[in-house]
Amino acid sequence: MADANPGKSKKKVAELGDEGIADVTTTAEATEVVEEKHEAKTASVAKSGKRSAKSLAEAEADAAKEERKASKTTAEGEEAPKQKHNPTRSKLERSGKNFKKAAEQIEKDKSYGLEEALELATKTSPVKFDATVELHVNLRVDPRHADQNIRDNFVLPQGTGKSVRVAVFADVDDAAAATKAGADIAGIEDITKMLDKGNMDFDILVATPSQMAKLGKYARALGPRGLMPNPKSGTVTTDVTKAVTEAKAGRVEYRVDSTGIVHLGMGKVSFGTARLLENAQAVLANIKANKPASVKGTYVKAIHISTTMGPSITVETSAL
Repeated sequence: MADANPGKSKKKVAELGDEGIADVTTTAEATEVVEEKHEAKTASVAKSGKRSAKSLAEAEADAAKEERKASKTTAEGEEAPKQKHNPTRSKLERSGKNFKKAAEQIEKDKSYGLEEALELATKTSPVKFDATVELHVNLRVDPRHADQNIRDNFVLPQGTGKSVRVAVFADVDDAAAATKAGADIAGIEDITKMLDKGNMDFDILVATPSQMAKLGKYARALGPRGLMPNPKSGTVTTDVTKAVTEAKAGRVEYRVDSTGIVHLGMGKVSFGTARLLENAQAVLANIKANKPASVKGTYVKAIHISTTMGPSITVETSAL
């Protein structure tokens, strides 16, 4: 179609000059490039998969996210300073005021004599109830070896200070003897009914060897609670009278844990230093008597005494 006003068009071209013509040419070329890129992009987009419009949009969003993370660095290119975290506080710093007051009476790096340590333990108990005095003996043994897996039971001279309920799983004659010796529950039928109901209202269960087979089906319930009778702990025996008497008198059992440490409660704070000392000496003498022949050199690495929720007191290893 011919230009309706050719004279006017020529006038405009003349007014534009060389620079104007160059600008128009450049704009036209740029438009053509953009259109070519758009057509190429449209052609490269697939209906599904990694080249789909949705996938490409997600990729662009991820790239923008990474750019925002990079922009958080400082102008000098250094990373933003990290927030400082306070170091973990010690156990003493995290403890209550009563514990801190008790701990102040104990010299941290000092090893006390056995009697002095027991006297200090009775003074530093931070609780209002009659706390248990605990003895912790770290031995140089490896419990993975059978001969070094130290385990024993004996009667404390002054007892444990706890009242225990004793049940005896035995036939009629032995049950009668156990009841006479002070057993709280005795007999096969009575205890079986309790176990069937899941009731385990006793602290120690004694059984005769002939009746142990009947307790087999209750092993999963008794075992985790430490109530399953065991010959090594003296709860499987033909002399039920002796077992009941010792249990009532304060028989204790100990065994090294996986790290070779013996943990044992040996009385109450109300016992006083003299009675606690007698019990402690009996415990240490028993541990010494059970020293494995395969252990050469130093047998005891450390001894500590503490009360329930009380601070620890280091004892001289010569006490053993």
